[in-house]
Amino acid sequence: MISLVESPEKIAKIIDHTNLKADTRVKDIKKLCIDAKNYGFASVCVNPANVELCTEFLKESDVNICTVISFPLGANTSKIKFFETKDALQHGADEIDMVMNIGALKSGLNDTVKTDIEGVVTAAEGKIVKVIIETALLTKEEKILACEIVKDAGADFVKTSTGFGHSGATVEDIVLIRKTVGPQMGIKASGGIRSIKTVFDMVKAGATRIGTSSGVKIMEELFKLNHGMEPPKR
Repeated sequence: MISLVESPEKIAKIIDHTNLKADTRVKDIKKLCIDAKNYGFASVCVNPANVELCTEFLKESDVNICTVISFPLGANTSKIKFFETKDALQHGADEIDMVMNIGALKSGLNDTVKTDIEGVVTAAEGKIVKVIIETALLTKEEKILACEIVKDAGADFVKTSTGFGHSGATVEDIVLIRKTVGPQMGIKASGGIRSIKTVFDMVKAGATRIGTSSGVKIMEELFKLNHGMEPPKR
């Protein structure tokens, strides 16, 4: 687990710099990628239609390209999710953030939910798969069950939220997820994370990746905390 006194560079390496807005333009994706390179973020997280753009803007960069599958509702069929994942990889995606079929989970269709995730894991061919469980829509018991299914299905991360739901990540949910999945599995806290204090709180609770559209603001805060260090030129 990353320490809260780590360098800004190490904090940057756990941030998925995100733009999933419907009205995102080419120039917005270009800026997202430039900022990700300048700050050294773990990835840019974009809609599938923007993956190929990112491969162009992130040439000769170690920033990963993350995209979302069945976003934001998780209600596509397993077959669509499988082929959407395949298509994303063909266009250059390095990481997959899929949305769990929340309705199926709440209906007690656990095998359906697991099969859904397993299909994406198979399609991803070893690439990182994060499963969004949309914690705001689940009871405590459902959160535990969702985490258990994600782990059993072979995914790499549990992710809290799409950012399009009623609320985003909470410290309490991160603690519960970590307790459920154990010490080794990844946890991505996402939704409503806009300050370095919130990042620290999530990491302390057990998060290993942060999804946020406020990555630049967070890093600027962090550089100021580190004895007035100057952030990279943009």
